[in-house]
Amino acid sequence: MHHNPFTTMRSLKLAEGCKGTQVYALNPPPPPGGVGDKLLQHLQDHLRVNSIRSKSSRTYHHQSTSSLLPYGLPATDLLEPQIDPSLKFPDLVDKMAEVYRRIDASTNLERSRAFLEQCAVFRGLSDPKLFRRSLRSSRQHAVDVHAKVVLSSWLRFERREDELIGTCSMDCCGRILECPKASLLPGYDPETVYDPCLCSGSGGGSNGVVVNECSTSDEAFEYDMSFCIGDEEVRCVRYKIASLSRPFKAMLYGGFRESKLGTISFTQNGISVEGMRAAEVFSRTKRLDEFPPHVVLELLKLANRFCCDELKSSCDSHLARLVSTLDEAMLLIEYGLEESAYLLVAACLQVFLRELPSSMHNPNVIKIFCSVEGRERLASLGHASFALYFFLSQIAMEDDTKSNTTVMILERLVECAVESWEKQLAYHQLGVVMLERKEYKDAQRAFNTAVEAGHLYSLVGVARSKFKRDHRYSAYKIINSLISDHKAATGWMHQERSLYCSGKEKLLDLDTATELDPTLTFPYKFRAVALVEENQFNAAISELNKVLGFKASPDCLEMRAWVSIGKEDYEGALKDIRALLTLEPNFMMFNGKIHGDHMVELLRPLAHQRSQADCWMQLFDHWSSVDDIGSLAVVHDMLAHDPGNSLLRFRQSLLLLRLNCQKAAMRSLRLARNHSKLKHERLVYEGWILYDTGHREEALAKAEESISIQRSFEVFFLKAYALADSTLDPKSSEYVIQLLEEALRCPSDALRKGQALNNLGSVYVDCDKLDLAADCYTNALNIKHTRAHQGLARVYHQKNQRKAAYDEMTKLIEKAQNNASAYEKRSEYCDREMAQSDLSLATELDPLRTYPYRYRAAVLMDDHKENEAIEELSKAISFKPDLQLLHLRAAFYDSMGEGASAIKDCEAALCIDPGHADTLDLYHKARETNATDQK
Repeated sequence: MHHNPFTTMRSLKLAEGCKGTQVYALNPPPPPGGVGDKLLQHLQDHLRVNSIRSKSSRTYHHQSTSSLLPYGLPATDLLEPQIDPSLKFPDLVDKMAEVYRRIDASTNLERSRAFLEQCAVFRGLSDPKLFRRSLRSSRQHAVDVHAKVVLSSWLRFERREDELIGTCSMDCCGRILECPKASLLPGYDPETVYDPCLCSGSGGGSNGVVVNECSTSDEAFEYDMSFCIGDEEVRCVRYKIASLSRPFKAMLYGGFRESKLGTISFTQNGISVEGMRAAEVFSRTKRLDEFPPHVVLELLKLANRFCCDELKSSCDSHLARLVSTLDEAMLLIEYGLEESAYLLVAACLQVFLRELPSSMHNPNVIKIFCSVEGRERLASLGHASFALYFFLSQIAMEDDTKSNTTVMILERLVECAVESWEKQLAYHQLGVVMLERKEYKDAQRAFNTAVEAGHLYSLVGVARSKFKRDHRYSAYKIINSLISDHKAATGWMHQERSLYCSGKEKLLDLDTATELDPTLTFPYKFRAVALVEENQFNAAISELNKVLGFKASPDCLEMRAWVSIGKEDYEGALKDIRALLTLEPNFMMFNGKIHGDHMVELLRPLAHQRSQADCWMQLFDHWSSVDDIGSLAVVHDMLAHDPGNSLLRFRQSLLLLRLNCQKAAMRSLRLARNHSKLKHERLVYEGWILYDTGHREEALAKAEESISIQRSFEVFFLKAYALADSTLDPKSSEYVIQLLEEALRCPSDALRKGQALNNLGSVYVDCDKLDLAADCYTNALNIKHTRAHQGLARVYHQKNQRKAAYDEMTKLIEKAQNNASAYEKRSEYCDREMAQSDLSLATELDPLRTYPYRYRAAVLMDDHKENEAIEELSKAISFKPDLQLLHLRAAFYDSMGEGASAIKDCEAALCIDPGHADTLDLYHKARETNATDQK
C-alpha cells in the first residue's frame, strides 16, 4: 500500500516580502523642545547631521511635524540610485537583434536556452508580459525533463498561485505547458504544449511507462529455480530472471556455479524476501503497480546492483509518480540521488520548486540547493542547471537580498554559468548583493568579472564599489570613460556620473539623464531634495509630480509624502503613503526605519476623517476625475475598515492595471479571490488572473463555469473583454455586444456600469453603429464616466464632425488629472500646428506614450528631413524599445537605403513579437535588397 502522502496545508501569504529598495539620506533636525520620547531621542542621537542642513533648525517644523519626521528630511549628498540587478545594455536594440538571430538560427536542442537568454534580457524591461512570453517559449522548446520541470514551475510561480487559498502546489492548470505530470515525460514536442493534458483522463498515457498486458498467473510459467533468502525460498522462472540484465544472464546461464543450481543463496545481496518476490513478478509482468513504495525502492537498489536497466527505469518512473508533497520529496530525493534515479530526483525537485517561495525556508531544501555538495550531487544526475539557479536567484533576491541564502544561490549560479550572457548575469547579480551587504571588495570583484564577460553596465557596480571605499575620482574616471567610449550615451551613464561630481556638473548630468531617459526616478528625487534644502517645498512637489504623472513609483511616492509632511500637508502625505502601501504592502519608510502602516496611523488623526459612505463618494469623484493615485488611496482607506471586501480588492486591481503596476494588481486579484465567499465570484477573479497572465482560453472557461452558477455583471464583463481582445468579425462583435448588454442588465455600481457602457460604445463604433455608440457614451457620461468623452469624440470624428470631436476631447482634458492620453487623442482632430502642440504636451506629461514620437517622425519624413525623423524615433527607442517605433524606424531606414540598420531594427522588433506580419514582410524585403546590393 502507498504510505501516507503527508499532505501539507497551504497558507495564504497576504503580502510579498517587499523591501524598501531606495537608499535615502537621513538628516534629522535638532530634537524639538518638549518632546520627551526617549526612543525618538535615541534614534536621533545616532544620525549624522549634514553641515548644510544643521545650519538651521527649520522653523517650519513644529512639534507634530518633528514627531512625524524623527529622521528629518533627506539630504542630497547622501542620495544614490539603486543598481539594477538585471542585464542592461548601452544599445538594447543591438542586443535584442542579436538574441532574435540566435533564436532564429538555433537547433531544436539549443532553442530553449536561447529563449532563456531572451528572458534575461526582458527581465530588465518594464513589461512583464514579454518576460512571461519568453519563459513560455523556453518551456515550449525544452527537451529534457529537468528543463521542463524548472520552466513549468517557474511559469506557475509567475502567477503566484501559492497565494491562492485552497490550491495545492501540484494542481494542474489543464495544459501540457505547466502540467506536473507532463513535465516528467522526456522528448521534444513543441507543437502540443498548449494542448490540454491528460490529468483529467484515465492517466494511463500520462505516466510515460509502457504497460505489458502479460499474464500474471502461476500456471503460465514453469518455475524451475529458487532464490534462497534466509530461511525462505522465492520460486522463479530462470530465463525470465536472466532477461532482467546481463549480470543475471551470466549468473544463470554462464560459466558460474549458480547456472547449475536449482536453489541459489541470495541472502547477502541486500534484498528482502518481499523485494525478491516483487523482482520475480516484474520479470514476468513488467509491472510494479501492486507494490508499496519501500518495496519499489528495494527493487531500485537491486536494479543498480545488477545493472537491470528496464527494472531501474520502471522503478524510477513509478516512484516519480508517487511524489506529491514536500515531505515525500524530502524523503525520496535522498534515495533518488543515492541510486541515480533521474526521474525520481526530477519529481522531488518539481515539488520543491512548485512549493516556492515557502520551501526556500526549509533547511533541508536549502542544503540541497545552496551547498556546494548539494549542487554537485544534483549535477551528477543532470539536475543542476543555469535555468534552475536563475529561477532560484530571482526568488531569493526578492525575499531577502542580503541573506546568506541569496549569496549561496548566486554562487551556485556562477558555477553553472557557461555562456557569456550567463556569466554576465550571475556575476552582476552577485555584485549587486555584495554591494547591498556592504562587502565592497567582493562586490567590485564580481562586477569586474561581469564586465570581463562583456556586461558594460556592471562598470556602474565597479564604480560604486570604489566610491563606497572612498575612491571617488577613480569611480568618476570609470564612468567618464564609459560615456566617452559611446557616441550614444545612455541616461543611466549620466545618472551614475552625477554621483561622482558636484555643482553645475552634477546638475547637468542629471538633466541629461532625464532628457535621455525620463523613466529614471533618481534625477527627479535629487532635484526635489535640492529644492527642499532651499525651502522650496511646492517646487519640490512639482518636480516629483512630473515623474508620478506617468510612473507610479513607490520611491517617488515615498519622497513626495516625505516632502508633504515637511510642508505640513498631511492629507497629501497620507494619500501618497496609502498609494505606495497598495503597491508594496510591506514598504519601510525613512531608509527602512518605519513601516508605512505605522506612518498611516500617525498621520490619520491629522487628516480629515471619513466614513465608509464618504469614502465611496470620494472614490467616485477621484475615479471620475481620472485621479488613479487618489483612487488607490481611498480604496486603501476603505480596506483598512473592511479588509475582507473582495469587491474593493477587485477595484484596487483595476486601478493598478491602469497604472501599469501588474505585479501589485495580480496580488490584489488574488486577495479578492481569497476573500470572496461566493464560488461564482471566485471563478471570475480566477478568470481575470488567468487572462492577465496570458491564459485567455482558460479565463473564458472560468467565465462559463461562473455563469453556470450565477449570472452576474462581472462574469459577463470578463467574458466580453476576453473575447474582444482579438480582431472581431461581425458575428463575434454581435456576441460581445450581447454579453455587454447582459452585463448591464445585472446589478452593479456606476463605476463599473460606466466602464461597460464605454466598452459597448467602442464595439458599436467598430460595427459602424454610430448612433447606438453615441447613446452608450452619453449614458456613461451621465453617470460621470469621464473617459467616455474620448469615445464620443470618436463618434463625432466618424461622422465628419471634427470640431465637435475636438471640443469633446477638450472637456476630457479639463476634467482629467491624468490627461496625457487626452492631449494625444485630441491631436487627431485638429490641424498640424495644433496637433504638434498637443503632442508636445502629451510627451511632456507622459514620455512613455509612443504615438507622439511616431507622428512627429512621420511629419519630418514628409518634409524630407530623414535624419531628424530617425533622431525623433531614436530618442524614444533608447528608453522604450517599442514594437511600433522599431518597425517605423526600420521602414525609414529601408527607404533611405540603409539596409543594415533596417534589418537590425526589424530583428529587434521581431524579438518583441516574432509574428508581427508587417515587420516580417519588411525584414524579408530588406534582407533581399541587402543581399542584392552586396552582390
